[in-house]
Amino acid sequence: MLKIGLSSYSLSRAINAGEMDILGAIKWISENGGEHMELSPGRLILAGNDALVKAIVKQAADCGIALSSYTIGANFITETEEAFQKEIKRVKSEVDIAAALGVKRMRHDAGSRPIPDSTVSNFEKDLPKLVEACRAVADHAKKYGIVTSVENHGYHVQASERVHRLVLAVDRENFRTTVDIGNFLCADEDPVSAVKNNIKLASMVHFKDFYRRSPQSDLGEGWFKSKAGYFLRGSIVGQGDIDIPSAVKIIKGSGYDGFVSIEFEGMEDCKTGSRIGMQNLRRYFETL
Repeated sequence: MLKIGLSSYSLSRAINAGEMDILGAIKWISENGGEHMELSPGRLILAGNDALVKAIVKQAADCGIALSSYTIGANFITETEEAFQKEIKRVKSEVDIAAALGVKRMRHDAGSRPIPDSTVSNFEKDLPKLVEACRAVADHAKKYGIVTSVENHGYHVQASERVHRLVLAVDRENFRTTVDIGNFLCADEDPVSAVKNNIKLASMVHFKDFYRRSPQSDLGEGWFKSKAGYFLRGSIVGQGDIDIPSAVKIIKGSGYDGFVSIEFEGMEDCKTGSRIGMQNLRRYFETL
């Protein structure tokens, strides 16, 4: 049954400011309508910290919410083979942490490049190594029953066709994609079309919303640029420029029945933005 919840990343400003810790974040999510938490560790050090891992598992159980996924960064585009193998080994060790948390989904990035280098030719050149790395991690995760995934993230592996190609090339039943509705705008792709392209490959879905303005805009701080130079700024889910209702209809129609996470990164207070985003998303899924 589809469950709506929150990535802990959405509360990172409050966590980093000392307003709550990760255990408090779990409690906050449960008290504000979330059915699960996706753990994005940020500054948390979980490696070698068995006590914290156990405390997170216990807090989620006590609060009656699921730990849905473990979400980390990675970059398999390296300058040397030694660095490449080191990154694979590191990500495999993160899979071990995911297993200790009891999650059955884990997202890791595949590779990123600066916007000027995020070309089709570089993607073609990088693809064999990305496939090799993602396949190695997925094979390690299989023994735990964990499905790994790549998100449309980091410009270089962000457009839906590039993500789609990577998943098909890895060719593992337990390697899928985390579909982030908002992130497609960073690659200047229509989110609704991109969701249609990738939802059948999804093991996880993120809802993120953005305001989008033309490259000629002069908007001041708080904005960043897409690959083509459009200005983007995070918004509360349902209040930005993305057609969230249409994306919801596509996801419902696809038969996807897993976890859905809000990833809030707007300028509003993170607790307010996360709470309203979850409320909006639940209303859309219930009424559309």
